Amino acid sequence: MGLWSKLFGRASAPAAQPQAAYQDKGGGVVISTTQQLEEAIRGGSVTASGVSVTPDRAMRVAAVYACVRLRSGVVANMPLHIKRRINERTREDASDDPLWKIFRRRPNRWQTPAQFKRMMQAHLLLRGNAYAMIVASRGNVLELIPMHPDRVKCTQNDDLSLIYVYTRKDGRPVPLRQSEVFHLVGLTLDGVHGVSVIAYARETIGLSVSMENHGASVFKNGARASVVLRHPGKLGKEGLEFLRASLDDYRAGGESEGKALILEEGMETEALSMTAEDAQWIESRKFSRTDIAMFFGVPPHMIGDTEKSSSWGTGIEVQTQGFVTFSAEDDLTIWEETINRDLIPEESDLYAKFNRAALVRGDIKARWDAHVKALQWGVASPNEIRALEDMNPREGGDVYYPPPNTAGGKEDGGGDEPGKTTEDR
Repeated sequence: MGLWSKLFGRASAPAAQPQAAYQDKGGGVVISTTQQLEEAIRGGSVTASGVSVTPDRAMRVAAVYACVRLRSGVVANMPLHIKRRINERTREDASDDPLWKIFRRRPNRWQTPAQFKRMMQAHLLLRGNAYAMIVASRGNVLELIPMHPDRVKCTQNDDLSLIYVYTRKDGRPVPLRQSEVFHLVGLTLDGVHGVSVIAYARETIGLSVSMENHGASVFKNGARASVVLRHPGKLGKEGLEFLRASLDDYRAGGESEGKALILEEGMETEALSMTAEDAQWIESRKFSRTDIAMFFGVPPHMIGDTEKSSSWGTGIEVQTQGFVTFSAEDDLTIWEETINRDLIPEESDLYAKFNRAALVRGDIKARWDAHVKALQWGVASPNEIRALEDMNPREGGDVYYPPPNTAGGKEDGGGDEPGKTTEDR
């Protein structure tokens, strides 16, 4: 039976759900320890704030969703090239290789390259690992089939090789060799398994969820904190029911929203607990948002927190450059090295490389300043620049201009600017 059939099976009646597995719409969790069983029953590890935090629940926090969206979007939208080394100085696009089509056309039968990379990067950020089954024939990679990290167990043998066990939705385990799995690993403490950001940021995310629940409860009750109503006499059952009905109608919103509450028979109000303002609820939410951004390596201004835009470097521009240098570059390097390890034979001349110039695609001034410098210093020809801008080549555009201020001096034309003659100067 082929690997595809072994993993996904033939069209047949689904097997009974095993009692030793807990599965949800997010992919399911294979339970093998008592701690995992407790977490499954509780719905995730309970934080000090009393909130259970799982990767799926964490994604409902705005700051977490924004961080995952930004970092996965960088990987998804950046072109990934499969290059071939011709010699020590010459490279070319390996557009004739099946691996080039995997990352530029279709990684599998239903996903686009951007969808595949975005999903795998989200798995990497939320769970520390991302897995895809390698479907190959005669040494060529034909498809990459993503596998949910919660249903994959990776162990290291005594000979240091890795073995993977994927649990299908019907509960059937499928063993896979190391050569059959494309495995992205984030920050790791044992060299095999990646560390989940959610596991370490659970308390911060739980606090954010708890504050959101508190805010929702406050606004549900008319955006007023709890108070005690004092009556000089004694209310009967009928008067108590009338007062309760009046308060419920007042908190129901509509035309009564924001109006003053009228109290009868000398009744007075007294604060029973701190209000949201007294507890600096909004300020606490800002600190929580900043902490989450720190865990994911995203500058706060990129998720909407612009109050501390100068806390990293001299401003927003420097913060963005820091994100590219320290966070995005980390993700790109992980992808490149994993592709070179898992998908390209060791003796091959192929290698994977992201086009990092795409990071300035939205900044037309920075992009064209770089083009001009490349032309002036003879790094690129006009037609190469036009190709980067998706423009057709022009006649005579394959020339490389000599760099200005070269050692030869003006006598041999070394100091000339591109396109200028002696008369023009």
